[in-house]
Amino acid sequence: SSTYRSQGIEVTVKYSQGSWTGVLGTDVITMPKGLYGSYTINIATILESENFFLPGVKWHGILGLAYDALAKPSSSVETFFDSLVRQAKIPNIFSLQMCGAGLPVSGSGTNGGSLVLGGVEPSLYTGDIWYTPIKEEWYYQVEILKLEVGGQNLELDCREYNADKAIVDSGTTLLRLPEKVFSAVVQAIARTSLIQEFSSGFWTGSQLACWDRTEKPWSLFPKLSIYLRDENSSRSFRISILPQLYIQPILVIGDNLQCYRFGISSSANALVIGATVMEGFYVIFDRAQRRVGFAVSPCAEADGAAVSEIEGPFTTADVASNCVASVSFHEPVLWIASYALMSLCGLILLVLIVLLLIPPRCQHRYTDNDVVNDESSLVRHRWK
Repeated sequence: SSTYRSQGIEVTVKYSQGSWTGVLGTDVITMPKGLYGSYTINIATILESENFFLPGVKWHGILGLAYDALAKPSSSVETFFDSLVRQAKIPNIFSLQMCGAGLPVSGSGTNGGSLVLGGVEPSLYTGDIWYTPIKEEWYYQVEILKLEVGGQNLELDCREYNADKAIVDSGTTLLRLPEKVFSAVVQAIARTSLIQEFSSGFWTGSQLACWDRTEKPWSLFPKLSIYLRDENSSRSFRISILPQLYIQPILVIGDNLQCYRFGISSSANALVIGATVMEGFYVIFDRAQRRVGFAVSPCAEADGAAVSEIEGPFTTADVASNCVASVSFHEPVLWIASYALMSLCGLILLVLIVLLLIPPRCQHRYTDNDVVNDESSLVRHRWK
């Protein structure tokens, strides 16, 4: 690009799987439709990557649309969308319709979708838009109240669904669930499905399940529902996906077999509403009013029937008034600082215990020359 200007600042971004390293710079962009004019935005040129540009991928990079708290190398770097809001003076809202990545392509067309910057496009959804508040502005963190499999409540403490956060993230392929929730969901699906024995490798993602191409295995599996708190905190609504979205066809073997993967996985640190769920909905990221909206997407169909639903309102009398932990560390540096402080306190406590246990006759008698300045000692030995 002739308009790219390097700032000479190295940037490294790590994901749960994969990472890349590049150099921060700026470039000038133009929009082919709607936003006329040129805009200068921050951009990172990726120079090295690991497990990121995989064989066969047809994309050339990644566009981050989260808040500046997650910007690299720091929140002082203005994000792509913040730059557009400021320069193009568009409303602080964008919306996303993801069409068909988890479903077979029908006819001669290709699977696609729409990203609307600065508003909501009525032709991309049907019915009403249901909004849930954004709890924290870093990821798009929301509050999950409960999950149902085949209409049956998992009966878990609602805080389990938000451990340690619940987010909406189009950059995550699957529906990711905290380990305890994932285990409960798998057990419920296995219990309510019409399959008596099923390989454990299918649930963990290490194996595919294959059926004759004339069969439709989706009829064997239950519907999955996620309850989100409404803007009116005493109400909730539920978004539901049919098995066509989480039992995903990915491989054909020979002339007769179609193989599927399980579109749900376990997570060590978050519940992530990823593409597996988002493909069923038109999702509105209304940053101006701190809320995320869901509406049924007309492209979420299989064999002419809808594979997603939204229903509500429901009362929240049966769940806690707050299912989100009140304290969360958003930046890795805060985690490092907290562990460093705990380690320091533990070390000091250990020294005090040892001094208390030493017999008095063995203790050293200090003189004026032995006095240690605590402040200088801490500065000399602190972690940097």
